Amino acid sequence: MIISRTPLRISFVGGGTDFPRYYQAGYGAVVSTTINKYIYATVNKKFDDQIRLGYSKSEMVDDVEKIEHHLIREALKLTGVTRGVDISYMSDMLPAREGTGLGASSSLTVGILKALHAFLGQAVSAEQIAREACNIELEILKHPIGKQDQYATAFGNFNYIKFHADERVTVEPIPCQKETLEQLDNNLLLFYTGLSSQSAEVLPEQENNIETNRHVLDKMLTLAEELKKSLMSNRLDDFGDILHQNWLYKQKLASKITNLTINTMYEAARAAGAIGGKVLGSGGGGFLLVYCEEAKQPRVRAALNGLRETTFKFEPQESTIVYNEKL
Repeated sequence: MIISRTPLRISFVGGGTDFPRYYQAGYGAVVSTTINKYIYATVNKKFDDQIRLGYSKSEMVDDVEKIEHHLIREALKLTGVTRGVDISYMSDMLPAREGTGLGASSSLTVGILKALHAFLGQAVSAEQIAREACNIELEILKHPIGKQDQYATAFGNFNYIKFHADERVTVEPIPCQKETLEQLDNNLLLFYTGLSSQSAEVLPEQENNIETNRHVLDKMLTLAEELKKSLMSNRLDDFGDILHQNWLYKQKLASKITNLTINTMYEAARAAGAIGGKVLGSGGGGFLLVYCEEAKQPRVRAALNGLRETTFKFEPQESTIVYNEKL
């Protein structure tokens, strides 16, 4: 049996500039981190030639093409594992289909690929895993998404990720003091809105609007550069303001990124002392991240007392194999 563990991610600024239609005209960049919430994927050899999948539903097929779960189906085909295998996965958070905004779909793709390569006895780099995940999601399945989640979860850590016009992606861990990251971790609060992320509606519209909104995305790219510089200087005084400005820009990218319920939550947090924040992922629901100094956090929690808070820590480790015993 092989078990992989792949972290989920929080993207702070620059999301949207990782879409090919944007960065191919220059470059895009995001600042993001992985967190200590994971997707676990297992791969085990079956005694017969059938393929069994276990997730929120069960599948048993004799042909890889009959698999309904499109991400797992394409990962199997890409790696050449097309029979006699049992695959399952579970998440520390909500299932990917419920739209958390934490990059769960890409984390799952990365984790399944990592486990399948280990099942085949192959040691592959984070770069290869990320490229394969992008190939599955963007090229094969034609999902209207960017590349940040695949690279964030494959590499792990707190990074500045740059997307080049020639399709290269560079992942740079941001060099800042341990104390700075600890303070930042303490200043971030994460709440579940109770709404599912609306990625199926938001992302196609966002992609179609890229040329119209290029000037907005340019400003979001500038914010990613500014945040990187601030963190490298171990300054957190403008982190909340940058997060807030990014959220204001993000809302302009598609019509359903926010709604009255989300706006009410966000403004309540700001009125209680939060400096900035954003809905993670594509928007419309999922998790609300807010930046707030520790002294004011009790007031923010009281203002959002109807929401479930999720505690987390930054995770420096990449997608990894945590168990490997081939019988």
